[in-house]
Amino acid sequence: MRRLLSVLFLMTIMLSANAQKKEISNARDNIKKNRNLEQAENSMSNLLKDSANRYNEKIWATMFDAVVKQYQQGNEKLYLKQKYDTTKLFNLTKRMIEVAEGLDSVESRPNKKGKVELKHRKKNAYFLHRYRPNLYNGGLFLINKQKYAEAYSFFDTYIDCGNQPLFSQYNYNETDKKMADAAYWAVYCGYKMKDPKATFHHTYLALKDTAHYCMMLQYLAETYRLEKDTVRYISTITEGFEKYPLFEFFFPRLVQYYGENGDWNKVLEIAERAINLKPDGEIYRLSKANAMFNLGKYDDCIAICDQLIEENDSMADAYYDAGMSYFKKAVEMDKNIRLNAKQKNKIKDYYSKALPYLTCYRALAPKEKDKWGFILYTIYLNLNMGEEFDEIDKVLRTK
Repeated sequence: MRRLLSVLFLMTIMLSANAQKKEISNARDNIKKNRNLEQAENSMSNLLKDSANRYNEKIWATMFDAVVKQYQQGNEKLYLKQKYDTTKLFNLTKRMIEVAEGLDSVESRPNKKGKVELKHRKKNAYFLHRYRPNLYNGGLFLINKQKYAEAYSFFDTYIDCGNQPLFSQYNYNETDKKMADAAYWAVYCGYKMKDPKATFHHTYLALKDTAHYCMMLQYLAETYRLEKDTVRYISTITEGFEKYPLFEFFFPRLVQYYGENGDWNKVLEIAERAINLKPDGEIYRLSKANAMFNLGKYDDCIAICDQLIEENDSMADAYYDAGMSYFKKAVEMDKNIRLNAKQKNKIKDYYSKALPYLTCYRALAPKEKDKWGFILYTIYLNLNMGEEFDEIDKVLRTK
């Protein structure tokens, strides 16, 4: 019985081997005749799914030739201005390189005699070196199509060629000036996908691309924020502001962070540094005014806001900060238990001065009821403005 089973097992192996040889032979015949090339590639790919065939050099070499023929056919059609899918051609470039790397990996294994015979490396590397730039161009092409995941894989493969033994003779990591640029675009794709792993994967190399360093800091900062890594987020936007103080991304986020944490002296410091570089910058002066308000320096805040309003009478936040400065002065004075007539008049004067600013703010920001509703309610009440008080009371009740 055991002998019978052994015979059957050997027959199964022989039949399988014969079927495999026939499949390889059919594929090579199709490749030679330039027909059914995708079928030839797929049949070899299916054979490689069997772990027993994983290191079969003939299968890898046949699949490589099938992909090369497909590329050549597609390239010829484009050259002759015939209809052909450009994306498909870029994908064939990528598959040529990936299959060649797989073949090279198989050949790099020592044979039974312990020797390594690299039959295809030099020839394939020379051939693919000419087409490797298509990985970079294909990545840019796919970015324009907003296919960021696919574009990322192209840049990733382009960069990885520098680490592949197949291309060792070209030493891409040292000689290819586009490597850092490709890494930047890979980071960009990861950022657009909101994929931290993809964003960070080529960061070290991408930061060598000085032309895009500013944008790199932006992508990293946003990714750290997505990861809720506050320490690295603040470190990155701080570096960004130090290197590019007038770039619109870093300043508002740095001010927002310190403002939310109540460090208004830091906000003031940041704003003043930006103002020194660009004295007419509205956002920098408005941030300084807001810092002054929160530090209780109301007169300084009002002076800055008045200047801003004079230059731009549609700046809602300038009206708000100035109006709130007068409002706060009134409220703080009104905290005194004993007030003389002069002080009471002064309080009313502050409310009167706050009113036009906050009325303008309401007109410019009608949806911000949480900010102007109760404030105007209080002002109307203290100034005995019955009609206006009734109107704002209805607004608040409706809300």
